[in-house]
Amino acid sequence: MEKTSIVRPLILLSFVIGISLLHYFTPLHLHYLHDIFQRLYYLPIILAALWFGLRGGLLCSIIVSIAYAPHILFQWGGHVTMEMEKYLEILLYNIVGGVTGLLSQRERERTVELQKTARGLEASYQKLQHQSERITVIEEQLRRAEKLSTLGEMAAVLAHEIRNPLGSIRGTAEILKDDYKPGDPKHEFIEIQIKETERLNRVVEDFLKMARPQPVDLQPCPVQEELETIVTLVANSARERRVKLMLHPPTVPVVITADGEKLRQAFLNIIINALQATPPGGSVLISTTVSQQAICEIQICDTGPGIDAETLARIFEPFFTTKVDGTGLGLAITRKIIESHGGTIMVESVVGHGTTVTVRLPIQVATSGGAA
Repeated sequence: MEKTSIVRPLILLSFVIGISLLHYFTPLHLHYLHDIFQRLYYLPIILAALWFGLRGGLLCSIIVSIAYAPHILFQWGGHVTMEMEKYLEILLYNIVGGVTGLLSQRERERTVELQKTARGLEASYQKLQHQSERITVIEEQLRRAEKLSTLGEMAAVLAHEIRNPLGSIRGTAEILKDDYKPGDPKHEFIEIQIKETERLNRVVEDFLKMARPQPVDLQPCPVQEELETIVTLVANSARERRVKLMLHPPTVPVVITADGEKLRQAFLNIIINALQATPPGGSVLISTTVSQQAICEIQICDTGPGIDAETLARIFEPFFTTKVDGTGLGLAITRKIIESHGGTIMVESVVGHGTTVTVRLPIQVATSGGAA
């Protein structure tokens, strides 16, 4: 920018000096050349007006007048008619410089106004786009809330109609089990019956957790301590699967306001899924970072086979599962817990390269010391 501001005045000055020298060193009898040189002065004047506006045009026309006036006075002094014509030309120089400069300046101001308007429109567009995205998210949340409301009504009926008979079936099966010794085919069938009853009972309980609004007991919650507790709980399972489980602490201890028990349940669901998806010799990495927007970000990365796009789009749907013995409610419950804390959960996966689950939670209480 500075280089341009120096070059342009030098170009204009070179034009004026060059044309003036042509005037002074060209014999007077070659008047047709002087007429050409006289018109050439308009080039720097118009350029100055276009580049620098009204002031630039007038300043250049005045400099041209000063440079041209001695040529009229001392070389054309004896030709009164020629003098008048050339003085009128000087007047025309200043008129052209002023008018062109004024028009150029107005055009520049108009351009600036249009640019400001364009920036304002762009900002308005981005704001509208952001609001549109928020409306889409809110609509999705409302649809999910409507589904959960329906599920809640169904849950009350299911809890009464299924859980009590399940208890009776399991109790009866345990009594019958005592009549047969291990190894007897009927003993094995009764064990299968008991296990399937327990699984069905878990499905009903998970369904109730998913459908019913859960009260949240908000307390100061050290994120790293909760994650360390979960790692301790699943460490044995990781060893049995020969999966390396790593926990990287944040650079600064983070304490958020949350229901620690429910967050523990949510993170436990995610980490167990990661361990189950990782083959022997693989690894699961848990890391925590803090953004400048006061957001705590927890990432759980595994080296499993990854999830295809079609499955990835449905993993949070209730009752959708790819596991033989899964209920399809674990991740749905996890998302409900995270969102009840004002957070978000996002899953990214590349087939053959593993999956990354990112949980973002707002930091409402932060400390710079304490246990991590």
